Amino acid sequence: MSTDIKSLGSFVWSIAELLRGDFKQSEYGKVILPFVVLRRLDCILEESKPAVLDMAGNLPDDMDDEARDTLLSGVVGQDIRIYNLSRFTFTSLKGQDAKDIHKNLIDYITKFSGNVRDIFLDKFLFTDQLKRLNDAGLLYQVFDKFTQIDLHPDAISNLEMGYLFEDLIRRFSEISNETAGEHYTPREVIRLIVSLLLINDKDALTGSGVIRQVYDPAAGTGGMLSIAEMEMKALNDRIRVELFGQELNPESFAICKSDMLVTGHNPENIAFGNTLTQDAHASKRFHYMLSNPPYGVDWKKYADPIKDEAAEQGMAGRFGAGLPRISDGQLLFLQHMISKMRNDEQGSRIGIVMNGSPLFTGGAGSGESEIRRWMLENDWVEAIIALPTDLFYNTGIQTYVWLLTNRKDTARRGKVQLIDASGERFWKSMRKSLGSKRREIPDTACDEIARIYHDMLNGNSGWEDVSKIFDTTDFGYREIRVERPLKLAFAVTPEALEALREAKPFLKLGADDQPRVLDALQDHLPGDERWTCRDDFDKALSAALRSNGVKIGAPVRKAILSALSERDDDAEVCTDKKGNPEPDTDLRDHELVPLGEDWRAYVQREVLPFVPDAWVDEAYTDATDGGVGRVGYEINFNRYFYKYVPPRPLEEIDAELKALESEIAGLLHEVVE
Repeated sequence: MSTDIKSLGSFVWSIAELLRGDFKQSEYGKVILPFVVLRRLDCILEESKPAVLDMAGNLPDDMDDEARDTLLSGVVGQDIRIYNLSRFTFTSLKGQDAKDIHKNLIDYITKFSGNVRDIFLDKFLFTDQLKRLNDAGLLYQVFDKFTQIDLHPDAISNLEMGYLFEDLIRRFSEISNETAGEHYTPREVIRLIVSLLLINDKDALTGSGVIRQVYDPAAGTGGMLSIAEMEMKALNDRIRVELFGQELNPESFAICKSDMLVTGHNPENIAFGNTLTQDAHASKRFHYMLSNPPYGVDWKKYADPIKDEAAEQGMAGRFGAGLPRISDGQLLFLQHMISKMRNDEQGSRIGIVMNGSPLFTGGAGSGESEIRRWMLENDWVEAIIALPTDLFYNTGIQTYVWLLTNRKDTARRGKVQLIDASGERFWKSMRKSLGSKRREIPDTACDEIARIYHDMLNGNSGWEDVSKIFDTTDFGYREIRVERPLKLAFAVTPEALEALREAKPFLKLGADDQPRVLDALQDHLPGDERWTCRDDFDKALSAALRSNGVKIGAPVRKAILSALSERDDDAEVCTDKKGNPEPDTDLRDHELVPLGEDWRAYVQREVLPFVPDAWVDEAYTDATDGGVGRVGYEINFNRYFYKYVPPRPLEEIDAELKALESEIAGLLHEVVE
């Protein structure tokens, strides 16, 4: 971000200080952001205003609205699809009586072309804010401040406007105490994602007649889309880039749509609403998709339509592979993007930044594991890049860029590249922190990461600790259930009898039956005797109950056996009616066997030498696989890039402690003197 943009951001932020006391801090953005958009549009349209008004005066009243819009926006030129029919500009408004500023601004806003008018009236709800400003006596002061800044494209480029919005939104989100998941993507992170998406496609993007469609399902203010277009046009200035997106936040949507308008894109390609429940581009497929969806944010309040789609449409819908836990919807966005891959020669490429949860959360059979399994078994995942921490404005957590495609190069088929770009060689500290953002990725590091990916470096050329390539099956495992036999010993002890008195089946016995059962146990089963065979104890129990004429049902018998038993390794194995050993659920364990290894060999090597009486429950299976155990997938970055750091020698630590003791003693001596 340039010094000029930082200074401009600080100046605009100073305008927000005028609102203190009359507006809550969380409401500052609702006033300032639409004013920034309004001033930007005013600077763009001011020069052509006389010609637009002249053209409008000569058009017939019964002219078709679409034709009228085309002619009037054509006067503005520069492929800008907007115009304004008010006689006012910011310059002329300043020359009017200050007491009329509210009326005149309303006139100015309501006479924009419909595509802009809707942004201010329906999404920004700007007329409500203007009334509040006017009632507080602040409207002219705020307006006058905005007349002092030049936001014409000749002075502030579209990219710089993106930086300005980024800076302002960051500040507003900080004072609004938004959650860590509601963050905005730093421009250098977007540049990295775009570089990774395009680096293998440079030849395909050159030449004339090339058209590419780019999509962001969580578009925010449009930063990812605009930078993707900029980088693609840097490769080929003749390329036609069509931008599509959807955004749920009204203010962010309004900014994004405004940016599309002033850069000549079709504003209808930017939709408002919840992508996961109301896909505005249901029939569309895209060449490139990139996104930074919210993470750590639950989807409970709109879960029903998502669950319905998954149940009713299955793999024909967007969420057939599985549903992640309700507390985090990142993998829903990724599945949505995969559903929009093009099934043609070019195919599609996806770049998405997420936190660590989608890598490993959820065991075999869980929604997350099934989604990972689906992606890896379909061989869509090309690479995953670990980014440095402290990159984002509102959160310092670890993030990862996933790259997916349905048109892998031959060398990448069946492979996944992991790149650990979290180390110091890939980031530098910022001179001044911006919220939680304390680091940034320099352009040189961005280029280096893209080169490592492009060259498919695999633990060579000095990058052993940075890049590694795996088979897709390396991330899969078979979770087998390992059982051990149940061994119980029985004794009628005071503690056991007390446990029986509190057992629910026993409490349901009648008031007369409870003491009869206890008497039978105490009278006929000696307290100092210990049975190590359940069958023998069961026979002794039956005889004791018969002796006292007590009849009990199966639930009470089960409660007695449970209360009077304890695990004993020296006891005999408990068996079922067929003579098979019963498993001890408390000793049950699960082993994760790599997919490429036979589970029997694994158990022979890793389990039986330590617990010879263990066996595998072969009924514990995966319905979609049919084999023993359940198939799962996880990508444990830390395991693959773990670096052992040996502890310091005791002598070194001891010497350091003695030096500190000597230093403290010297300081105390000075104090005493």
